Amino acid sequence: DPAILRKIADAAEKYQVKFIKMTSEHRIGLYGVKEADIDNIWNDLGMGPGGHIGKCVRAVKFCTGNTVCKKGHQNTMDLGLRIDEAFHRMETPQKVKIALSGCTSSCAESAVRDIGLIGTPKGWKLMVGGTCGLQVRKGKLLAENLSDGQVIDYIGKILDYYKEKGIKKRMGLFINIIGFDKFSKAILGE
Repeated sequence: DPAILRKIADAAEKYQVKFIKMTSEHRIGLYGVKEADIDNIWNDLGMGPGGHIGKCVRAVKFCTGNTVCKKGHQNTMDLGLRIDEAFHRMETPQKVKIALSGCTSSCAESAVRDIGLIGTPKGWKLMVGGTCGLQVRKGKLLAENLSDGQVIDYIGKILDYYKEKGIKKRMGLFINIIGFDKFSKAILGE
């Protein structure tokens, strides 16, 4: 919404923000803010803090999907917002990053997220256990040809199982510890 961008620019000028940046989760970050100004900035914007740090589900990352991109097979924006609404800030044993890409180009880096979704002509591919950083690892395919509803259900099952086991490792290491076959059976019921 252009009006929100104008508000952000006005607040950045008013409070002498050093720079504005798009974060890796596609959020807008204001950097170099004086601590005394933080609450005033939120008030001027009519918002509260959008991100969350710590051991929880982070803001969901998604590309434009088939609403904008010619390559997109699925509507990443609608499903991404539904997933964010359902799971963002849920407490977990370690941080959990979720990403959706509308096609195999993986613009949202879905294959290297704790939970990644990649759109295909037949539905969604669900990948788990990916990570980026110093030891990049592609997630493993858990299920494919999923509907939006199935995706929401499986993410809920994955997060519930992760919390139930309470192993304080990132998703990929957690899956390595318990074994992919055991994890897969627990989630898919096969």
